[in-house]
Amino acid sequence: MSEKTTHFGNRTVPEDEKAGLVHGVFSSVASKYDVMNDVMSGGIHRLWKDAMMDWLAPRDGQRLLDVAGGTGDIAFRFLKRARGAEAVVLDLTEDMLEAGRRRAEAEQLSEQLDWVVGDAMALPFEDASFDRYTISFGIRNVTRIADALSEAFRVLKPGGRIIVLEFSQLPNKGMQWAYDRYSFNVIPVMGQVIAGDRDSYQYLVESIRKFPDQESFAEMIRTAGFEQVKYRNLSMGIAALHSGWKL
Repeated sequence: MSEKTTHFGNRTVPEDEKAGLVHGVFSSVASKYDVMNDVMSGGIHRLWKDAMMDWLAPRDGQRLLDVAGGTGDIAFRFLKRARGAEAVVLDLTEDMLEAGRRRAEAEQLSEQLDWVVGDAMALPFEDASFDRYTISFGIRNVTRIADALSEAFRVLKPGGRIIVLEFSQLPNKGMQWAYDRYSFNVIPVMGQVIAGDRDSYQYLVESIRKFPDQESFAEMIRTAGFEQVKYRNLSMGIAALHSGWKL
């Protein structure tokens, strides 16, 4: 029987190798990840994450699972808007979580936060454990996206909500062409200069182009069982927010 394959950027690799390759990328860039996000997006990723929180509308008493949460950027935003809430940050990469732990201590949020090394496709949590599930710029790195969405549905309580923030597709072909030229020609160079790692940022750019468009991804969320699935384009579609409810 032939071995199942998937994409790692523009490369085709065996499915069971992708997680290790992604782990290598984020271990490599962990110490410079937040700085590179600012440089790559001109700081606009902060506005996108604020828009995510506006739509999510955190409330006291809620329990958030932030998957591929890395350095805790989304969890910190959630807790600052709902001081009586709790958050669990799950990531495949210990180095990313360690950077987040240091930030949590500096911002005095450690008591409301847990940090867990784990896989989005096999979450180490009981059914119906969380009120909200977020994943920001992480779903495109998952080997089997459908499995991750099914796991999100499983761990959410009835009435729970998923919100995904991810790079997406511009609706205008000319604009998409110009954006691709920037992405492929500028971002890997920035990665080399700032993080000393061109290859990791080459992968990140390639992975964006492999991700489904807005309508296709919305249909994947519906297939996982979510209802009232909607999306909002950010910066004309450079990124998009997707929302769904477990009803």
